[in-house]
Amino acid sequence: MFTGLIREMAEVDNFSDNILTVKANYQPKIGDSIAINGACLTAIEVYDDKFSVELSPESQSTLAMENYTGKVHMEPAMMMGDRFEGHIVQGHVDCIGKVTNIIKNGNSTDFFISIPKEYMRYVISKGSITVDGISLTVNEVFKDSFRLTIIPHTIENTLFNSYMINSNVNIETDMFARYIFNMFKKEDQELSWESVDKIMASY
Repeated sequence: MFTGLIREMAEVDNFSDNILTVKANYQPKIGDSIAINGACLTAIEVYDDKFSVELSPESQSTLAMENYTGKVHMEPAMMMGDRFEGHIVQGHVDCIGKVTNIIKNGNSTDFFISIPKEYMRYVISKGSITVDGISLTVNEVFKDSFRLTIIPHTIENTLFNSYMINSNVNIETDMFARYIFNMFKKEDQELSWESVDKIMASY
């Protein structure tokens, strides 16, 4: 489990034969779970200043692999007793999102990201979402996209400073939104968050 708070900007050293090697100050132990750009991966080799993880074909088909070069977001798994910040992140990337617009808005910047329609049901205004491993709050939801407002600190210290229109990013929707939606969904009924609110209010 992760929090969606980036602990370090690591640097890709090599990626070949499905093995990704990154340079980092943080040194995991073999078998540790590490989120790289939001994807939970397992450390299989550890060196003095770098470590390696292995990506399956399934992972590579789900992730925005073009972002696994240069700098990458890194977060080690939470330890029991750690301070809980961000939101509960599993490191299970749902889909690839695409940046469709970037608008400067006062002292912050709005990023609009589109995702496949089937995942929009899990995106809620003022809810949580993970973009390349970063825990963020959704500000506005549209038919096939959502809007994030990113502060300068986040832009300066993450890959948001390199995103452009048409950039691809890893998306993990909120775990609780997925669970609640599927708990109350009926095969013959189209479920909306308005109906979920009514169901929850009846308890």
